[in-house]
This record gives sequence, C-alpha cells and structure tokens, in this order.
Amino acid sequence: MKTQPPTEKMATAAAFENLNTAGVEGAQDPESLTEPLLSHQRSRSSISNSTSQVALVGADIAENDFFKEDWRTRGRNQMIQYIFMKWSLCFLIGLIVGLIGFLNNLAVENIAGTKFVVTSNMMLANKFGMAFLSFSIPNLVLTLFASIVTATVAPVAAGSGIPEVKAYLNGVDAPGILSFRTLVIKIIGSISAVSSSLLVGKAGPMVHTGACVASLLGQGGSKKYGLTWKWLRFFKNDRDRRDFVTCGSAAGIAAAFRAPVGGLLFAIEEMASWWRSALLWRAFFTTAIVAILLRAFIDICKSGKCGLFGTGGLIMYDVYSADASYHLADVPLVLLLGVVGGILGSLYNFLLDKVLRIYNFINEKGIAPKIFLACTISILTSCLLFGLPWLASCRPCPSDASEACPTIGRSGNYKKFQCAPGYYNDLASLIFNTNDDAIRNLFSKDTDKEFQHSSMLIFFVTCFSLSVLSYGIVAPAGLFVPAIVTGASYGRFVGMLVGSHSNLNHGLYAVLGAASFLGGSMRMTVSLCVIILELTNNLLLLPMIMLVLLISKTVADAFNGNIYDLIMKAKGFPYLETHVEPYMRQLTVGDVVTAPLQLFHGIEKVGNVVHVLRTTRHNGFPVIDENPLSETPVLYGLILRAHLITLLKKKAFLPTPNPTVNDAFSQFSAVDFAKRGSGNGDKIEDIKLSEEEMEMYVDLHPFANASPYTVVETMSLAKALILFREVGLRHLLVIPKISNGSPVMGILTRHDFMPEHILALNPLLARSRWKRLRIRFPPSLKPF
Repeated sequence: MKTQPPTEKMATAAAFENLNTAGVEGAQDPESLTEPLLSHQRSRSSISNSTSQVALVGADIAENDFFKEDWRTRGRNQMIQYIFMKWSLCFLIGLIVGLIGFLNNLAVENIAGTKFVVTSNMMLANKFGMAFLSFSIPNLVLTLFASIVTATVAPVAAGSGIPEVKAYLNGVDAPGILSFRTLVIKIIGSISAVSSSLLVGKAGPMVHTGACVASLLGQGGSKKYGLTWKWLRFFKNDRDRRDFVTCGSAAGIAAAFRAPVGGLLFAIEEMASWWRSALLWRAFFTTAIVAILLRAFIDICKSGKCGLFGTGGLIMYDVYSADASYHLADVPLVLLLGVVGGILGSLYNFLLDKVLRIYNFINEKGIAPKIFLACTISILTSCLLFGLPWLASCRPCPSDASEACPTIGRSGNYKKFQCAPGYYNDLASLIFNTNDDAIRNLFSKDTDKEFQHSSMLIFFVTCFSLSVLSYGIVAPAGLFVPAIVTGASYGRFVGMLVGSHSNLNHGLYAVLGAASFLGGSMRMTVSLCVIILELTNNLLLLPMIMLVLLISKTVADAFNGNIYDLIMKAKGFPYLETHVEPYMRQLTVGDVVTAPLQLFHGIEKVGNVVHVLRTTRHNGFPVIDENPLSETPVLYGLILRAHLITLLKKKAFLPTPNPTVNDAFSQFSAVDFAKRGSGNGDKIEDIKLSEEEMEMYVDLHPFANASPYTVVETMSLAKALILFREVGLRHLLVIPKISNGSPVMGILTRHDFMPEHILALNPLLARSRWKRLRIRFPPSLKPF
C-alpha cells in the first residue's frame, strides 16, 4: 500500500466518495435521505456533507479476469438466453406496472367516488354540517394513514419519486429508494393521498413504482423479505439494472396517463442520462405492454364490473373537434399564453422551493410534526374545497346539455351542490370532483358558457396555492396532475377573456394552458407534447402545443431551473448536468484532482488493505506494480472496495509476497463479484481476521479492472466531464504527463465535477462567474 502526500483539497473528497455496489454501505446519516427533504441545509463550504449519504452507480463494468472469463466461456445458447431474459424482464415490468396502474386508478376512483356520493346525498338532504363531516373526516383519515405509514415504514417514499429515480439514472443511489418496502408504501400511500382530495397527482409515484418494480426484478427479488427468484438473477452489473429502471420509469408514465409513446419520450428527455438504441426498443416494448394491458382492463370496466371506475381514472380527455381550425390571428394569443404560462411556471417552482425549505424545518423535528403538518394541510384543503363553492352563484341548467343536469351521485359537468333543482354550481363541478374529472370538465368541448369568470379565477388560485402547499408533506405526492389542473384552469380563463375573438373554443384553450404551465414548470417539450396529444386525442392542435411549449420553456428558463432539478438540489443529490460550464474550459483535471491517493501494490499485505478500508470510505483504489514485478512503477488497474471485501471474506491469502501460480479461479467465480441487491453489501466491520492472517498477503491482479478509464493531467475539465458523464463512470484515473515516480496522480469522482467544489477551490473564478451570471445564478450556489 502506498499513499501520496496529502493536500488541502482532500478535505472533501474522502467523505464524498462514499461508494459501494450495494447502494447503502457507508451511509453515515441514512435518515437524511429518507426525509421528504434533507434535514438541514448543507454547508456551502463543504460538499462532503451533502454527498456522504449516497452511493453511486455507474455504467462502466469492472472488467477483471473473472468477468472476462465469464464472457469467454459463454456459448451461443447462453448469449441467446441473456438476450431473451432482457426482453422477458421488460415484458414482466410492463405487465406488473400496468396492473399496478390499473389497481391504483380503480382504488382511487372507488374510494374518492364513494366519498363524493355520500357527501352529495347529505347535501341533497340539506344536512350541510353532516355533509362537511362526511367529506372532511375521510380526507383526514386517508391523509393520516398515508403520512403515518410513510413516516414510520419508508420515509423515502414521500414526494414524487421522480427526482430520486432521475438521480439514480444519473449515477446517484440514495439508500432504500428502490427497495421492496418503498414500493409497497408508494402504492398504498399514493392511493390514500390522492383519494383524500389533496391536490397531488399519481403520475410521479407511478414513475417511482415502475422503477422499484424494475429494480427488484433486475436483482432477482428481495432477499430481505424472502421474495427471491433464482432464474431472474441473471444481470450482475449496474448497467443492466439501470436500463431496467429506465424501462420501469417509462412504464410508470404510460400507466399513469395511458400514454405509451409519451412515457418512452419522458424517459429519454427527462429521466435517463445514458441512452442506447437497444434500450430504446426495450423501453418501447415495455410501454406497449402497459398500453395493451390497460386497454384490456378498460374494456372489462365498460361492462360495469369495476364499481365507480370508468368515469375517471384511466385518463382519456377527448377534446377532439373536427372544426378545431385556427388562423393567423390566433397565434399572438397563443404566444401570450405561452409567455404567461412560462412566468407562472417559474413562479410555481420558486414558491414550491421556498415552501419545501420551510417544511424541511418542520419535518426535521421528528415523526409527530411531519404527521401534524400533513393533517393540517388536509384540514385546510377540505375546508377550502367544501367552502369555496358556496361563493359561486347557481346557474340554470342549459337546455342543450350533453349529459344529465344537475349531476347527482356521479362525476360530471353539472354538480348540484347547494343549488335548487334545475340549477348547478359551476365551481363545485370543478372542485367537488377528483382531479381527473376536473381536468375532463376543463378540457370538455361545447361548454363555453358553462363556467363563470369568477369561478374559474377562484379555481385557478385555489389549485395553484394548494398544489404548492400539498407537495412536501410526508406522503407520496406527484406534481404532474396538479400542474395540468392549474394550467388548464389558467388556459380556460384566458379563453373566456378572449371570447369570440378567437376561433378556438375554451376547452382547447385549457389544453394549451396546461401545456404552457407544464412547460414552464417541468421544462420538457417533446415528451409533454406527445403526452398531451395522447391524453386529448387531438392531432389538430399539434402545432399550437409545440409552439406554446417552446415559448413557455424558454421564458421560464430565464428565471430558474425545472422543478425536479430544484428538488434534487435541495435533497443534496450530486447530479451531473448535460451541459458544461464555460469556466470548466479554463481548468485542467490537475487543478481539481484530490489527494492523498491510496494506492495498492499488485501483491499487498492484508493488514494494509484492512487498514485502508477501515480508515477511508473510498470505493476504488489504483493497483500499481513495482519491483520485482516491474522495473519502473506502472499502473496495473483499479480494484473496487466491494471486491476487496470479498477477498478478505474468503481469506484468499498468500504466505509470502512472492508471485505464485494463480489458483484464484478455483476459489472464486464471476458470481462472487456480481452486483449485489440493494442492502446486501458486506461491510469491512464484519470481517474478522487473526493477527497471523493480517501479516499475510493477497494477490490483487486477477480481481482488478486492468482497463480503467484514464486521462492525462493536462486534459481540460470540460472534456473530462463529457467523458465521465457520457460513459457513465464512477472513477476516472488521472495520470501525470511526466512521470514523477508515481504512475497515477489521482482519481476524479463525481464530487470533483460539482460546481460547488470547483468554485470553492477557485474563489476568484467564483466571483467573476457571479458577476457575469448574477441574474440566472441560483441563490443556493452564490459564492461565499
């Protein structure tokens, strides 16, 4: 073992590179990533605190001798089996996620529907007090149940789950985000939270659910709960499992919106950091299975075998209109809709970020304050949803209504609420419904005279406010559906103001408003465009939707980042962006590489290995050869922490440091170095060795990756970042341009590419950058 001289740059590197293949080893503060937000704001002067709780995964494979031998010995039949198993797992992912999506919608529609029917019956009997209790108490009970199970069983299941899955696909593995326990709580908690009339969605939780299903299938089940299948344990590396999680996230959106192509594009545009054409086909196949399964279940439910299901749930907002023509005069209005939508979306992100930070201080106090906060939001929501319709005046039922008016005992456009027979309450038709039915009412065609201006404005402000306040409580909660509701109400209100001056009806304005608000908040374009088209079944609006999405995203980008990136930053995930900061081209990798660097010799003393593993949290160690194996020091390869622990556990030791005939293949196989399931990693603290064994030696050559990625110290940091992110690396070795006695200068990890770390090492660069980008520089990254 050899150690290079330390420098002050090392202060943050050791704590950051807390990596392991199991995903949880070395989590010094695991509770901090099982909160809806981190329990405290990270210190800007030390990035180690914000990253020491996460492990990293990469797309690169440790090509040691066992990996090479495993692939050399695979015959044609085994290769066919490998490919067949990949497609089989994609089929299973689509099947299971589609089934979960259907059951999720079925449960929400029936639970919420029953609640609304009972409340409506009380209103018909003029028992308004009992009606309020029959509405608010079930809401409170459902919220209380969702918050209790989430806070006590799987706190990491709180929130949308999209930021966590997106970070995982970027290479960051937070403890427990894809575990079986998280999956169960995500499903149960999401059903309860959405049914409780909180303004939260189910799309985000469905993405997280799909990722959990894919991860569990990829690792062969959950050993902790006795749910394992040996025939599924075929995929032994991070790259394969990451691909399955990508397919699972695409299946989640497909199941939430019955939008298979939109789900595929969502995974490409928003979720995945690495993409291959083979993965495109498998993800497409997965979402196709989801779509076929949901179509089959819808046909069953049309026969009336699903209770109240079918009036909402599996969304298809049919706003198709054969006369949806538009002229050049409509374009300025659509442009204005996009500009205002971008401003509203960026304001939404700003307020949500502030509210989440306030909730963070409450949530860090313990379980009881978390649950109390969730119950407070539930009571506030129930009071507003039940009380606000009283502000709206009753309107006479239209004579040409396409459905029964008023609507009694089911979802519809014409809620009676407190009105007399023959009248309806337009605000209650929006508020006193599930989110899906509210969106359907907003998108509906031939209803231009159904809503009042005041009712639509009240509904927009209510949705905007409640969606900001509801997200961040300790319960599974999505942002997609609330954003659609809020944007649709804004768009419909604009359409009502424009009136007869436009060729587009109010329902189409609602669709464009939803697109503009989604674009302003989530900053996606292609995937959102296709999802909206699949939801509405209206291709005639394609050019307008494309235009409004581009405008709203461009406007919103001038103010802040997309909502998922803001949440990831608040949670402390070290996410690598796709773009390269301009100042990175002024630096070389030698300017940011950290030391001291822990080196191992090809044949190393067991005691030295144990000491390094116990005193550092590094996951990768360079292996060098010196005399007598080499005349000059040369870099042999890189060995992972998990592989070293496997060697120590099996005690494959040598009595002397002299090279011998290697019998490693008789003691180990490729399975011993395969990727473990979440939570199954061995720890160095569990290894017990005698003093005699500590004086023995271990040959690291067969177990080291002899072809690690390396760069010369003079390479620009920008180029190194592109290589690191595009290949999906966890370690990038830096070698000196001129040998100074050591064949390796240091290791670049994800931490070394973080702007906070780079700017902390170069304060002058930080100040000049702040002057140039003062308007767009996020406050959390302002130089100190």
